[in-house]
Amino acid sequence: MKFTRRHTLAAALSVAMLSLFGCGKKAEVASVASAPVPAAEAKAEPLKVAFVYVGPVGDAGWTFAHDAGRKAIDAKFGDKVKTSFVESIPESAADAERVFRDLASQGNKLIFGTTFGYMEAMLKVAKDFPDVKFEHATGFKTADNMAQYDVRTYEGAYLAGVVAGKLSKSGKLGVVGSLPIPEVLRNINSFTLGARSVNPKATTKVVWVNKWFDPGKEREAAITLIGQGVDVLMQNTDSAAVVQTAQEKGVLAFGWDSDMTKFGEKAHQAASVIDWGVYYTKRVGDVLEGKWKTDTTWWGLKENMIDLKNFNATLSDEVKKLVADKRQGVIDGSAPIWKGPVKDNTGKEVLGKDAVGDDKFLHDVNYYVEGVEGKVPG
Repeated sequence: MKFTRRHTLAAALSVAMLSLFGCGKKAEVASVASAPVPAAEAKAEPLKVAFVYVGPVGDAGWTFAHDAGRKAIDAKFGDKVKTSFVESIPESAADAERVFRDLASQGNKLIFGTTFGYMEAMLKVAKDFPDVKFEHATGFKTADNMAQYDVRTYEGAYLAGVVAGKLSKSGKLGVVGSLPIPEVLRNINSFTLGARSVNPKATTKVVWVNKWFDPGKEREAAITLIGQGVDVLMQNTDSAAVVQTAQEKGVLAFGWDSDMTKFGEKAHQAASVIDWGVYYTKRVGDVLEGKWKTDTTWWGLKENMIDLKNFNATLSDEVKKLVADKRQGVIDGSAPIWKGPVKDNTGKEVLGKDAVGDDKFLHDVNYYVEGVEGKVPG
């Protein structure tokens, strides 16, 4: 008979049991333990990603668009990430620094600050948390662990200007401005350049509210512009108050940063919509794959990060085609927005004939172009 390891083990157990019974003791037969099961591989902790917003997520504009980008991260990466946000944080250095420091201390490894005024506070905190990656929107300073990103909002403003130039009966356009910084001046000027590309006599009036989000002041500014004969409004502010006021007063307007149709279906002609998710999902993916590095990014129509969308049903196919042609010209470089000759509104040439403004030129815009009335606030 062939003995196996199984037979040998059984025989040994039998001898042991007989020995125990012979000694008058209770037999305690231990079960033969099976081979230990390897412990399941520990699940990786999700990447904690935090956002700091200057306005409320319900502003329907700038912050609303950023939060849509945050949600795009959740949708793409699922349980690989855990996102959170803090809203309505002022741009004062003390407030912003406190929030950034708290978020870094809570284990967030990627932190986005979504307004220009956070730059210095974020730069300071980044130095104290070298293992945390920081991203700052619309600024110009970077560090080894702090990147800078922006969207070419002026491209959306330009396309809105094209529509405004075609639709305005008076040729008088208006912009409710937030703060007189290059970003906003660039948008106002591009809006005017777009309008004057189809109506060379179009003019733009500006009323400044000196805040990003203040529905009351935005409404007052819109009413002031309408009282001056403006029949098409654009804004570089964050609430839907301008569109709502345009609807109430019977003039036309554009959504800014997101679709604002629901706030004025008749007034709202189109929206310059930012898709922050394009950038946010790319950067989170880079972190997860260990490929993140500090950088300066400025994306626009070409990268599908901004576009003029949500056209009013009454807008003609002719105008839509014109917008499509202008868009393509910007994307492929055949029809740049900022191509000379361009003069400021005092008659000074800022771009020579056939010269095209590069990114450095665009970042230094601190004047009104021809067609914009008044002076830039000091």
